[in-house]
Amino acid sequence: MDDPLTPASPTPPRGAVAYDFRGRVFLVTGVSRRQGIGAAIARQLAAAGADLVLHSWSPHDGERPGLADPDGAAAVAAECERLGARVTRVSADFADPSAPSQVMAEAVSEHGHVDGVVANHARDGGGTLEAIDAAELDLCFAVNARATALLVKEFAAQHDGRPGGRVVLFTSGQHHGGMPGELPYVISKGAVQQMTASLAVHLAPSGITVNCVNPGPTDTGWADAAQERWVRERMPQGRWGTPEDAARLVTWLLSDDGQWVCGQTLDSEGGFGR
Repeated sequence: MDDPLTPASPTPPRGAVAYDFRGRVFLVTGVSRRQGIGAAIARQLAAAGADLVLHSWSPHDGERPGLADPDGAAAVAAECERLGARVTRVSADFADPSAPSQVMAEAVSEHGHVDGVVANHARDGGGTLEAIDAAELDLCFAVNARATALLVKEFAAQHDGRPGGRVVLFTSGQHHGGMPGELPYVISKGAVQQMTASLAVHLAPSGITVNCVNPGPTDTGWADAAQERWVRERMPQGRWGTPEDAARLVTWLLSDDGQWVCGQTLDSEGGFGR
């Protein structure tokens, strides 16, 4: 696996230049680590001409051994600036119920308008039924589900009806099979998937599409050797997903080509477990 602390090249990511996002501003949440999905999305959008608001909350990454990337948010922002993007960084803990409105307010203050939101952030709290407690359940719900809903609310409130309004949410694969060791995460991410269709129906008349992505097992540096092997054996293509795989789908959904896809949960997981 790649070293999560190794900076990526500022060379435009493969496929990104197929889109033209000049004049558009996207808020991407959960951009704390250079090896993460959020970072890959930010690079794709920057290479396609977008300006960016990049949200991060690095203390969460520091809770997991081997995943801390203290300078990651700044490094990703610098990469995107080298690709030509105007970048605003915002650090906020989405466990705070006021954080979504504060993040959107700063984005609008700096850029005037936000054209799309990619809610990539997540608290990945684990635990079996026997081990879970109310505190972790509440925290995962607050960060993963509540903050996502409130962020979409704030985005919709500032949207002025111009073409290209986009929301992309992130879920996990619990709708295809059980994940009994990660119940707080699974329950909260299931809520994100379930809110997608209702938000899409409500916001479509305002020119905003809402979709949800399940990126499947993605190599962002979190798996040990046994997990890496177990997943790879169940991948028909013989490899894990990469952050760039998810980023390509998100970029397409944000583009004009994705305007007729609305209210869907899209599985981008290479046929995992099929």
